[in-house]
Amino acid sequence: MILPSDLSRTLLRYCEPSARRAIFEVCVTAIPLVLLWAAMWWSLDVSYWLTLLLAVPAAGFMVRLFIIQHDCGHGAFFRNRTANSWVGRVLGVFTMTPFDYWKRNHALHHATSGNLDRRGIGDIDTLTVEEYRSRSFLGRMLYRVYRSAPVMFVIGPAYMFLLQHRLPLYQMRDGWRPWISTMATNAAIALMIAGLIWFLGWRPVLMVHLPIMLMAASMGVWLFYVQHQFEDTAWARGADWSHYDAAMAGSSFYDLPAPLRWITGNIGIHHVHHLNSRIPYYRLPKVLNDHPELKAVARLTLWDSLKSVRLSLWCEKREKLVSFKGAGQGTVTGER
Repeated sequence: MILPSDLSRTLLRYCEPSARRAIFEVCVTAIPLVLLWAAMWWSLDVSYWLTLLLAVPAAGFMVRLFIIQHDCGHGAFFRNRTANSWVGRVLGVFTMTPFDYWKRNHALHHATSGNLDRRGIGDIDTLTVEEYRSRSFLGRMLYRVYRSAPVMFVIGPAYMFLLQHRLPLYQMRDGWRPWISTMATNAAIALMIAGLIWFLGWRPVLMVHLPIMLMAASMGVWLFYVQHQFEDTAWARGADWSHYDAAMAGSSFYDLPAPLRWITGNIGIHHVHHLNSRIPYYRLPKVLNDHPELKAVARLTLWDSLKSVRLSLWCEKREKLVSFKGAGQGTVTGER
């Protein structure tokens, strides 16, 4: 690694949140989202194609709203813990993500990312080549279906945000807190939808809000996918795993064009985020500006990210993510 061993300490000076900036970020995200929602509702009488076209930027702002909720979950958006919690809970109604339940699962993701011995919560299910080969024919086929693009980026995201988040599936035995978080969010979502239907009718609500949520869900899962699923990512077992290596080698720097960086809340600077999750997302670009050597670490372009879709298995011998065909042929890449 080309990074200094004390980088973690150096990043501490970027962790101070600004209440004024936080309020500004909420406003420049929520207000355009509301205006786009209204424009989509108006466009229903013009052309539904126009409605769907407007749904694309609206979904982008919904993703940005989720990034704010994400920072609240890390305690990075406000100084005050209560403010982070309640803003996160309110935003969870709009993103259809129960805040306290998600926060715990996401904390586990940060604590176990890249650890082959602690897979299963808050990440994309990934088998090693040996694990895949040891499965039955049916098991291998099911894994192939799970890792296919339609399931991973269309069906899966819709299921996660519309259905899976309605029950605390991964915290069923963790007491009443996950249930309170999930059920309170469900109740608030139901009230919001009922209110919209009361004033606008069920058809406009369905035709406007559903495309936004489905597109935003797919965008969000895509971002999460490419941040850890790329050819030269890093996985390790037991004592060989370290938080630093998981952040710097196992999390990507998704080098997006400026407009996409803004709409995604700089979440593409994921290696820095994993090294210190208390840095507010609006300070992440300054980290890169002050430490330009970080721009060359685990960098992915848009084209690189598209190529990563075919990589589905971790090869422990080669320490690379490989495709199904690549695993069988002994090559690093290849077509499915």
